[in-house]
Amino acid sequence: CPLQRAVRNGGLMRVPLSWLREYVDVAPGTTPEDVLASLVSVGFEEEDVHTFDLSGPIVVGRVVSFEAEPQSNGKTIRWCQVDVGEANGPNPGGRDVRGIVCGAGNFFEGDKVVVTLPGAVLPGPFPIAARKTYGHVSDGMIASAKELGLGDEHSGILRLTELGLDPEVGTDAIALLGLDDVAVDINVTPDRGYALSIRGVAREYAHATGAAFRDPGLRDFEELQQPTGGFPVAVDDTAPIHGNPGASEFVVRIVRDVDPSRPTPPWMTARLTLAGIRSLGILIDITNYVMLELGNPIHGYDLDTLTGGITVRRAAAGEKLTTLDGKERTLDAEDLLITDDSGPIGLAGVMGGGKTEMGDATRNVLIEAAIFDPVSIARTARRHKLPSEASRRFERGVDPLIPFVAARRVADLMV
Repeated sequence: CPLQRAVRNGGLMRVPLSWLREYVDVAPGTTPEDVLASLVSVGFEEEDVHTFDLSGPIVVGRVVSFEAEPQSNGKTIRWCQVDVGEANGPNPGGRDVRGIVCGAGNFFEGDKVVVTLPGAVLPGPFPIAARKTYGHVSDGMIASAKELGLGDEHSGILRLTELGLDPEVGTDAIALLGLDDVAVDINVTPDRGYALSIRGVAREYAHATGAAFRDPGLRDFEELQQPTGGFPVAVDDTAPIHGNPGASEFVVRIVRDVDPSRPTPPWMTARLTLAGIRSLGILIDITNYVMLELGNPIHGYDLDTLTGGITVRRAAAGEKLTTLDGKERTLDAEDLLITDDSGPIGLAGVMGGGKTEMGDATRNVLIEAAIFDPVSIARTARRHKLPSEASRRFERGVDPLIPFVAARRVADLMV
């Protein structure tokens, strides 16, 4: 199976077309198959086309009222009256208010929500129809993010106010949430690691079609002057592999007073989901977004958990590190580490450590964008059986001029 082979060799890149269009002109009427054909013409292997696998009518509704009704099975349902916009039936110009049974309890009267009306189909496929349940005829369904295909979390109904959205009732929710996007899969060979990014694929599409390319990696060289009073960083690699220092560039930026409870914008969640990345909260989502966009893996630290500055060095025999996956790892002398004054805080280019990770209490962030030696990163990832999105990019080589731009991009998005 080509798709399985691409996953095994780590070369699968999934490209949402709305994202591709930001950086290269894709002619109106161009189909996903046309895009794939153009990319095949410049040496990529075609894999697949992905959509959110849903269809309307899926609209914005407003909860007019609801009544809580305890059931004999111990569950409490809500019998809701939901305004879904202007009626198209026997009451032209009036409001279309639907009676809908809902089992969630995390919404309030007046909330704007996503309503899947009879005739809609959700991922699964799961067709929506008017049906009798709990003593009522439920004329549609109020949807969660998981039911819409926007991630694995099922914390309850998707309340649009939590996404910072206040659309008109009756608005097409598919377009509103970016669920009308489509992605194409290509297999990237190990010698073309630059194409594990939207930037790289957009440039190749421009080569294939002659379309205009807008490079998101352009640098403002006036900003590249040596900063004063910056965060202390040192590379102290006393045992480089084949004479190549483990880190050739290490850029940091600090963003203060962040709010990790803020929602990830729907357009970003949709693109990450379509690209195969699960939404994990706004701070981590931004670092993943920029990795996919520019090809430079990013790591974010909770600045207030760091002790002193950062030193990039090889491990000492017997040192240990608990990585973000919760596993304590005994380190090898060849492993390249990110350390602070307290000791190891990350496996460079592979996975960060647990004690400095960004979380719900994070208020100040240190952004890292670096260039690590491909051989060193590949050996560490294999030694610890720890392949990651970061390591597969560093193994193939990252543009040595991109870290400054990537760190700035992360900071700008966080702001």
